[in-house]
Amino acid sequence: MTEFEIKEGKTLAIVSYITFVGTIYSIFRNFEKKNEFVAFHCRQMLGLILMLIFSNVTEKYVNSWLGSFLWLITFAFWVLGLISAAKGEAKTIPFLGKLFQDWFTNIGK
Repeated sequence: MTEFEIKEGKTLAIVSYITFVGTIYSIFRNFEKKNEFVAFHCRQMLGLILMLIFSNVTEKYVNSWLGSFLWLITFAFWVLGLISAAKGEAKTIPFLGKLFQDWFTNIGK
């Protein structure tokens, strides 16, 4: 990723972390420019959305405390991702970030 790519895509990368709608908006806006920085953060956020769904299902059907704990972890990872996008960095989310990059490889290509 070049400095120009990061500077050009910083706004869309931040928008991708603002709700599911922001993620979808960033993905569609990135179809034209194919900015790797935006695509990176969209892939991270899609993984966070999966983590959120998993924590909600766990809270409802398995264990309320475990689901709440998983939600808290997801929230902390979301904050880390948002800060990373705002700083212009492409840092993966701890533990699962590389998996998210592999799973959603087609986003932004």
